[in-house]
Amino acid sequence: MASILLIDDDLNLSNLLAEYLRGQGHLVYVCNDGQKGLHAFFNQKPEIIILDVTMPVKDGWETLRQIRDLSQTPVIMLTARSDESDILRGFSLGADDYVSKPFSFAQLGARLHAVLSRTGSAVVLDDVLEAGDLKVDLISKHVTRSGEIIPLTPTELKLLVALMRHPKEVISAEDLVREVWGPQYKEEIGFVRRYIWHLRQKIEIDPEKPCYIHNERGFGYRFEVA
Repeated sequence: MASILLIDDDLNLSNLLAEYLRGQGHLVYVCNDGQKGLHAFFNQKPEIIILDVTMPVKDGWETLRQIRDLSQTPVIMLTARSDESDILRGFSLGADDYVSKPFSFAQLGARLHAVLSRTGSAVVLDDVLEAGDLKVDLISKHVTRSGEIIPLTPTELKLLVALMRHPKEVISAEDLVREVWGPQYKEEIGFVRRYIWHLRQKIEIDPEKPCYIHNERGFGYRFEVA
């Protein structure tokens, strides 16, 4: 799984593509112009960016230029332009790949995997996640604390994995809803609070003084071994 920032002013395409990528197990942040995209880039620190060229406020070229001033985060340019001069311009500014519209989502998914692989951030789902005395075996779906199995529901397990894959990062309730339940539940952020409570009852030694899942009031939740 990778954290992906999708910056494109085509709302219909963005929503469909984001839903497809989340279905592949990725965490996806969506912005509809370059300025908002830069703010999300600084705040979310994604592993890869999918960036449209033609956008209001700040176009893809300027957005890419500012990203490259600070980071080598992989960037795939996504645009209706297919002229060789535009492709060369994208690469000269530091783009890692270039996909022309129209395209299939499977095609973009393959490009995404290829870019991550060659930049050293391959999309590989680890078999085991460990933090402190907590261990999650993603093959057997077993969660243990100090070797003792903790029974979790599929949703609780998915929520725990979503948090553990981003240690020490604050993840908003909205992002957790999208990743764990899907975009159709975007208004149901109360799901997160309820499931976090249930999850703490199971994995924490003292749920009132959690040592794994921490609240960042007004921002979201953070997984870190206290």
